[in-house]
Amino acid sequence: MRFESPSTVAAAAALLAEPGARALAGGSDLLVQMKSGMVQPAVIVDLKRIAGLGEIRETPDAFIIGAAVPGAALREAKALRKAWPGLVDGSKLIGSTQIQGRATVAGNLCNASPAADSVPAMAACGAMAVVTGPNGSRTVPVEDIPVGPGRTSLAKGELVEAIRLPKPPPRTGSAYLRFTPRTEMDIAVASVGIALSLDADGTVTAAKVVLGAVGPKVIIPEAAARALIGTRADAAALDALAAACSAAATPIDDKRGTKEFRIRVVGVLARRAAEKAIERAKGK
Repeated sequence: MRFESPSTVAAAAALLAEPGARALAGGSDLLVQMKSGMVQPAVIVDLKRIAGLGEIRETPDAFIIGAAVPGAALREAKALRKAWPGLVDGSKLIGSTQIQGRATVAGNLCNASPAADSVPAMAACGAMAVVTGPNGSRTVPVEDIPVGPGRTSLAKGELVEAIRLPKPPPRTGSAYLRFTPRTEMDIAVASVGIALSLDADGTVTAAKVVLGAVGPKVIIPEAAARALIGTRADAAALDALAAACSAAATPIDDKRGTKEFRIRVVGVLARRAAEKAIERAKGK
């Protein structure tokens, strides 16, 4: 096994095109997989020495989160936290405090777990993945990166070098909630990320709802967003939102929860996440 620490994204992409190569950002997934014997990389490509990949940059219209930025750094980025608190909601639930000092949201995305906490939160905020490989760069919605458990749409040699979050319109709020059997150090049985915008009268003008852990990848039920848009998110609208989310869920049965339980819980979470996002949109 070789360990490589390139200084450019292009060099990293060239190394990742080699057979058996794996990218290393925080390592909180890769190292566990290696120790358990799940993977045996021929080449480990460390991304942390590449300039810019360990930084959060703010532009006039976006926040750019480098692939090597740990989740803990998101909580310290005041402007990002104020703009998209839902993303911070998700990132701070990944593992322990120690893990959050290493784990990255780009890595959480590329690990492609259906229960990933940051992915529904990022997708609800309209996040885009900046993907670079041997054939150049492309930008795609984060929800298009995972295609199934442990599988991504990335081609050989491609890596997610950054996550791009647009700056939100005025009176926008976001939230992420999950259900877990334990209060800490667990993975989601069901989860929901929501971002929405209000007009001056409190009517929802835009919304995006993203479900996690209730399908092989995140689910974006358009009917759930339509249930909110054009309403003041009253009880009837929230009931319709919850029903749309439950109807869209396609979970599995396992020892952590039955299909019926997950379908019910994801609707409850959607209602609560919407209420939290609305409070934030109102500045509360």
